[in-house]
Amino acid sequence: MKERAGGSGFPAGRGEILIEGVRHRGRTVDVYIDGEGRIAAIGREAGRRSGREAETRIDGRGQVLIHSLVNTHTHAAMTLMRGYADDMPLQEWLTTKIWPLEAHLTGEDIYWGTKLACLEMIRTGTLAFNDMYFFMEEAARAVGEMGLRATLAYGFIDLGDEGRREKEIRATERLVSVVKGMANPRIRPAVGPHAVYTVSPEGLRWCADFSREEGISIHTHLAETEQEVRDCVKMHGKRPVAHLDTCGCLTERTVAAHCCWLDRPECTLLAARGTSASHNPTSNMKLAVNRAMPYPWMKEAGVNVTLGTDGCASNNSLDMFGAMKDAALLQKFAWNNQTVLPAPEVLHMATEAGARALGIHAGRIEVGAPADLVLISLAKPQMTPLFSEESNLVYSAAGSAVDTVICDGRILMLHGVVPGEEEILSRASKAAAALVGRSVI
Repeated sequence: MKERAGGSGFPAGRGEILIEGVRHRGRTVDVYIDGEGRIAAIGREAGRRSGREAETRIDGRGQVLIHSLVNTHTHAAMTLMRGYADDMPLQEWLTTKIWPLEAHLTGEDIYWGTKLACLEMIRTGTLAFNDMYFFMEEAARAVGEMGLRATLAYGFIDLGDEGRREKEIRATERLVSVVKGMANPRIRPAVGPHAVYTVSPEGLRWCADFSREEGISIHTHLAETEQEVRDCVKMHGKRPVAHLDTCGCLTERTVAAHCCWLDRPECTLLAARGTSASHNPTSNMKLAVNRAMPYPWMKEAGVNVTLGTDGCASNNSLDMFGAMKDAALLQKFAWNNQTVLPAPEVLHMATEAGARALGIHAGRIEVGAPADLVLISLAKPQMTPLFSEESNLVYSAAGSAVDTVICDGRILMLHGVVPGEEEILSRASKAAAALVGRSVI
């Protein structure tokens, strides 16, 4: 076997990879990944049938293979605010803690906060995410170095002010230009109108037009709170979904986060427009928005429902295994129905549905698909016994069970080792302390 090494013997870049003896869909298989980062063969003796010798072999015995998880709504660099402000009323939390702290953010903060987020996602099996925040050129640099997939949007907030709107337009255009200039197929730009209560109708229409012209997606918050719905009706004479639709922001390229306070007709309209919804159960419960996303109505209407964590200021974790369990349990509790959102549907939301929402040609483990793979160790108490892979993955597993991850044919974590982890933890901790220090001066 040939060996490729990069830093202390860790495999570097793409190369032919053979995963041997891993459990997938109840059977033991080998998976052969070609030098282009795609799955070339699956099954017994897949390596021998490929006719080539892999440069890297991974022992998959005692592990379950799944497609990587997809986080369709987060603010990655808010890892720097993890634990900074908890257990507070929503408006007080925003106005006295989060917004004042964000006013002191720098590009360097975003860089290290995003690297920390990428590290956490790698360690917990998420290899693609949909992000909205500030200084996003620095986020793009961090993602490029860490090797994940990401769709990046600048958080467009004009508050009805024309001068501010022009600045937000320039910032959005700059991000799109930078990301496209990177020519990195793993990183895509998006337009990020924050919400109907922070973006004027003129701003929303500009975002819709720019998205269409550039062929890029739209990432927005939608109907997170009852107050948002009431204010939208009072100001615009219609509910948030209809308002977004009037402004052209509901498209097949749109991902709308939260969607808690929707009625049935709104679910039908989302489905008709092909808009994807991102369920963020942990954040919604922590911030006490008082209503769960109406998943049964969404499913009935045919909406592509995905899963997100939100940022670490309102979740504290980017572990999608936790989000999967919270989604399943919240829906059962909210609808008083034990059969709502069973484990296979949750896993679909966190993988294939998320990939579809972000326009990634992935989501399944099959020949020809990009090799975005996660190996889960069975040598964990929470994975024993194994009556059902899907049940264990959704109801008992945690990100700590992830052993090895491969994104686009590149090994990002091998048997629990992520290169450069110590530096990221140290630099991110220092950045967080400095940020808080600046905010209290």
